[in-house]
Amino acid sequence: MTELILPIIALALTGAFAGILAGLLGVGGGIVLVPAFFYVFSAAGYGGPQLMQICLATSLATIIVTSLRSVLAHNRKGAVDWDILRQWAPGIGVGALAGALIVGSLRTETLAIIFGVLVSVIAVYMAVSKPHWRLADQMPRGGWLWLFSPFTGFVSVLLGIGGGSIGVPLMTLHGRPIHRAVATAAGFGVAIAVPSVVLFLMMPVELAPPYTLGSVNLPAFFLTISMTLITAPWGATLAHRTDAVRLKRYFAFFLLLVGLNMLRKALAG
Repeated sequence: MTELILPIIALALTGAFAGILAGLLGVGGGIVLVPAFFYVFSAAGYGGPQLMQICLATSLATIIVTSLRSVLAHNRKGAVDWDILRQWAPGIGVGALAGALIVGSLRTETLAIIFGVLVSVIAVYMAVSKPHWRLADQMPRGGWLWLFSPFTGFVSVLLGIGGGSIGVPLMTLHGRPIHRAVATAAGFGVAIAVPSVVLFLMMPVELAPPYTLGSVNLPAFFLTISMTLITAPWGATLAHRTDAVRLKRYFAFFLLLVGLNMLRKALAG
């Protein structure tokens, strides 16, 4: 029991931090949960070639709960663009399934390198992007929709994240107001997490931490969800009292450090 105390505390603090970030910045906690799970499980002595798969799958499992809660809350305020969500969900789901299959075929070192590179790219975008940037005034349709929607699901599963980090920039670059983009991206998170987690539950992992079902670690899932649901409202309250632009820059710097550190550990190993 003594050996479990530190991992439990670390996971509880991680869940609390992820919840605050979700409420504060509209960015899902998965981008923080994956490296945190990786470090906690590694420090507890659980390594192996499929450790990163457990981290990604467990993060995505938490996103099912947090995204559902978020999209329902946003819908009560009329902020969810259901037309976009209905059009994009099928392609996102297909991309998410493809991402889960790829994750199941790659070793931890490779997945860590992919995570580090993609998180660093997201961090740089967050640091330099401007609210007025536009690629178009309307969301992609036709062939472009079927290119972008699977891409969103695929990359999100490789990162273990919901729809916020990719869906929000994608929608704002195509003329959607930021509050509607954040609300609709919560629905993207459900379309990403549900099919991928169902597949991950059928992917057993060797050398997994105790109580891991398929690739999802149940203690980490329940502990993280408990803390996230408590602290997300705190983040939402803080969001009204802080400079959002400066906060995003600080968070971008933090993400860049996380991504580069993950790359360093993967390449050193």
